[in-house]
Parts: sequence; C-alpha cells; structure tokens
Amino acid sequence: MTSNIAIGKGALGFIPPISLAFWRWFIVFLFMLPFVLKEIKKKRDCLKSELPNLAILGFTGFSICGAFPYISGFTTTVTNMSIIYALAPIIIVLLSSVYFKERLKLIQHFGIWISFGGVAFVIFKADIENLLSLVFTYGDLWMLISATSWAVFSISLIHRKSQFSILARFTLMSFMGAVFLLPFLIIENIYFIPTTYDLGFLFFVLLAAVFPGVIAFTMYTKLQQLIGASLAGLTVYLMPIYGSIYGMILFGEKLEVYHFYGALLVLVGIYLANKKYSK
Repeated sequence: MTSNIAIGKGALGFIPPISLAFWRWFIVFLFMLPFVLKEIKKKRDCLKSELPNLAILGFTGFSICGAFPYISGFTTTVTNMSIIYALAPIIIVLLSSVYFKERLKLIQHFGIWISFGGVAFVIFKADIENLLSLVFTYGDLWMLISATSWAVFSISLIHRKSQFSILARFTLMSFMGAVFLLPFLIIENIYFIPTTYDLGFLFFVLLAAVFPGVIAFTMYTKLQQLIGASLAGLTVYLMPIYGSIYGMILFGEKLEVYHFYGALLVLVGIYLANKKYSK
C-alpha cells in the first residue's frame, strides 16, 4: 500500500486521481483475466449469487481505496498518509466488535484510543489550537475515509465466503472496482481534469497496476499461506516507516516531531488492540 501511495503522489501533474485508479484496476483485470477465465466460466452460476458481495468488495476495497489515496496526495504528505492508513487494523477491531458483538478487553479499548490519538496528533500537527479550531488538511480526511473503507473491505472479505479461488475473486473485484469508478472518471474528465493519454499516463498506470496491484497482492497472498493471516497482517507496522522513507527520498518531505510521536502511538495502539478477543 505504501508504494501505491507514493505512486499516486508522484503521478500528480501527469494523470488525474480517478483516471489513475480506474485504469489501474481495469488493466489489472485485463492482465489477470486470461489466467482465471476458465474458472469463471465453469462457476458462472456462482457469479450471479456472489455479485452483491463482489460489488461491496469492489467498491470498498478497490474503488474507494483506489481513488481516495490519490486524491489525498493533492493536499497532504506521503508520511501523513502512511501513518493514517496504518489505523486500518484498529478500525477493523472496532467494527468487528460492533458488528459481531465481540467483547473487547480493557487493553484493547486502551489501544484503540491510543491509535486514534496518534492519528489526531498527526492530523492536527500536535497543535491544540488546530484541534480547537478544527484546522486540518483535507487530504488527511480522505485518507481516514480510505482506511475505514479498507477495514470494511477486510471484514467483508473474510466473512463473505466465495466459491471462487483467491485470484479469480481478485480479478472480479478489480473489474467491479473499475465499474464503480467509471462514472466518476467521466465526471472528472468533463468537469475537472481531462486525462492526457501520453507516456506519463502509461508509465504511472502500469506502475500502479503491476507493483502495488498484481505483484503486491500475489506476494501478500503467498505470505498469508506461509505464515498465516495474523502474522502477515503485521506488515502494516512497516507502513509509517516505508512512508517516511518514500516521502523523504522521493518528495523531499521533512519529518516533524509530531510524525514520530503520532506513528509511535498508532503502532503501540495497533499492538494492544489486536490482543485476542475475550469471549
């Protein structure tokens, strides 16, 4: 995800955010389709029954989480985006406790509040006046919505079972993500920023489709098979680190003190909140 954030930031001035998100997922769909077409045809009866689930997954995990980080890049930094997005596991725990009525331990509640405090620390730049007057960067809010949408996607992915293989389901979700983005792509081109189909467009679309798209998904899936979903999920701890490195090296961003404290609070909160649920 961190590389995707950096790509979206770097693409500013070359390709509009909705266009990048749409073409990224459409190209992923076209690339993956030949490998899973036989399975999809074989299970076409399942496609109709699973269409509502695929729509929810495609919208939350691919449309919103595909476009909002790119929009966020207009007004905030890669470092901020990475720290805020790392809040997703906390939101997963919180939503799971509400939706599935799972009791949380006191330490988990503590971890949730610590993490939200860390994100607030970053959003308001550790300035009480910014908090009291609600002065913030809109890009940070786009990223917070994206993190929430990813949490909804993650919960839905686990609890909405599928007859399709992981790769076939990923391909279908990519298609649904592109479908939901299409009307917004048209609006973006007509009323906001028209897409210029040049080498810059091709470079960033392929970069976003191949690396944080096909390769990252395949590697993460393999990692889940090797070490389990819980341990694989711990890779979110690396997001603020990689985000700050990308931000400094690629975009000349300056790390502020509130970034360190905010990231520390978020990561400690994630650790505490992901303690096992009490029954």
